[in-house]
Amino acid sequence: MPTTPGPRSGSRNAALAVLSAGTLMIILDGTIVNVALPSIQRDLGFSQSDLAWVVNAYLIAFGGLLLLSGRLGDLLGRRRILVAGLVAFTAASLLCGIADSAGLLVAARFLQGAAGAMVSAVALGMVIALYPDAQGRARAMGVYSFTQSAGGVLGLLAGGVLTQAINWHWIFFVNLPIGVGAAVFSLRLLPDDRPRQRTGSAHEGDTARSSGDDRNALRGTDVPGAVLVTAALMLGVYTIVKTTEIGWTSARTAAFGALSALLLAAFLVRQGKAAQPLMPLRLFRSRLVSGANLVIALLIAGGFGFQFLSSLYLQRVAGYDPVEIGLALAPTGLVIGVLSLFFSARLGARFGQRAVLLPSIVLFGCGFLLLARAPATGVSYAADILPAILVFGAGFGLGLPSLMTLGMSDATPADSGLVSGVFNTAQQIGGALGLSVLASLATARTNRRIAAGQPLTEALTSGYHLAFLVAAGLLAAAALLAAVMLRTPGGPDGGTPVSGPTSRGSRPAPGPTDRRAGV
Repeated sequence: MPTTPGPRSGSRNAALAVLSAGTLMIILDGTIVNVALPSIQRDLGFSQSDLAWVVNAYLIAFGGLLLLSGRLGDLLGRRRILVAGLVAFTAASLLCGIADSAGLLVAARFLQGAAGAMVSAVALGMVIALYPDAQGRARAMGVYSFTQSAGGVLGLLAGGVLTQAINWHWIFFVNLPIGVGAAVFSLRLLPDDRPRQRTGSAHEGDTARSSGDDRNALRGTDVPGAVLVTAALMLGVYTIVKTTEIGWTSARTAAFGALSALLLAAFLVRQGKAAQPLMPLRLFRSRLVSGANLVIALLIAGGFGFQFLSSLYLQRVAGYDPVEIGLALAPTGLVIGVLSLFFSARLGARFGQRAVLLPSIVLFGCGFLLLARAPATGVSYAADILPAILVFGAGFGLGLPSLMTLGMSDATPADSGLVSGVFNTAQQIGGALGLSVLASLATARTNRRIAAGQPLTEALTSGYHLAFLVAAGLLAAAALLAAVMLRTPGGPDGGTPVSGPTSRGSRPAPGPTDRRAGV
């Protein structure tokens, strides 16, 4: 089959910049909210456990709709889904900004999550398609990760300044110019990648035939699957959050937990039977794909717990204001940015991605152990907070690009939207469930200590310590899984894809016996 030459280096770099800008807005929104959480809690009357819904409503919609968004990108064109997501995210941000009640804010955050899923599900896949060679892909992953960390730093600083100087509503309005600009430049700079414009072949049953129109392409799209996985995730998070009120062993917790598991099982059954499944189960025949998704879920579970709980600790125990919280946490993003942009790709190319990933996860877990020693009184930033902040940044900055490279190493141009959707879904599910568990454990211990007569500051610190220790346990499990499962047979760890294009721009058509482990 004839192929079309890949884009020139300059146009590829411009396209990468646009994709990174769209991702910047998504990451900016996540960290900017964490700094403003104490102010949102006070103004809208959230309890500590219910406050997690400001984050979780976003994560649930994000995680539940990533797979569908990735599939729609494969069927209709990733640029079209990206631009639609940018426009929807900008509109949802405006709704968040004008929210004057807890219910309206949570609903608007859910809409933000759905739009964010559209952007994130296709952005990473488009980066993979732009850089098919291993060396270029590693550099692109470094730039992509740097953008995410830059968004984190900007979010922390802007969140503190806007919340304190004006009010928390403005943390959402900052998305408006970014969203509009990213949508306009996406239309101008990103290539039209609708299926009929693409080259190469796809696996049977995974994409619509290039000659079909949009309606034919959408026929059979697994909307019921998206509903099932979103409902399962939402009910699971709700069940965990409500344990602070009704307990882990109550009949209501057991019933809701069982129903959530049943919905998840129904989703998996459907994926085995649907003509165009959101998450083809064949993906997980690859130990590399399965392992990378499990590891990223645990890693992000700890990462969201760090952002959420450390912000509350600094505000409620250390007495920091929003600007001070932003400044205190900003070094994490700076370290992530420097390491991911300048060192991660070089270290991965020299030693292998797995060899970089394993010590990085251990570093990340050590950051939680350091935070678990933070005192209830007389908090010293230099002695009690900064070491953990720097360790977090080093672990995440080195580890995330390596894990992303490993997780996407089986992706082909035709399936990159699907694979990135699965990978991103694992992140959001891990973040939502992990944050719910950690916040619920912290709240439950705090309530027990207060009931026993312990002062509020000491009770809060005890609750945060428990959550940090549990998070360290999650990272230990992630390191063990990475050591066992993330092995790339037949070559350096993460140096080249296990399967996929055999040369730039072309690959052999699959025959009747072609049964690849990946995609």
